[in-house]
Order: sequence, then structure tokens, then C-alpha cells
Amino acid sequence: MKAYVDKDACIGCGLCESVCSEVFFMDDDGKAQAVEAEILASKVSEVQDAASSCPVGAITAE
Repeated sequence: MKAYVDKDACIGCGLCESVCSEVFFMDDDGKAQAVEAEILASKVSEVQDAASSCPVGAITAE
């Protein structure tokens, strides 16, 4: 599984980072970004929580 952030939709609220800082971080432009590596199985639930918590639906996980 990998996580993706739509930077055009992201409002930079930081909620995803607070839910799963191992996968999401705030970039220099103030928008969220996801690590490019495959997500560990132990973090899948947190990534899904971050995606469902995003107020603008900017996160997808596949």
C-alpha cells in the first residue's frame, strides 16, 4: 500500500501528520506529503484513519 496527497486539494491543516507522522509530513510549501515507500502493514489502519479524517479528501491510499 502507498499513500498519496493531492497537493492541489490539501489545505495544510496537518491532521494527517498528527494521525500518522510515520507516513505524512508537512512539506516546505505548507502542504502535506506522504512518504514514497511502501507503507508497513502495522501502519495501514493509521493511514486509513488519516485519509478518512482529511477535511478535504486530499488523501488516497492504494
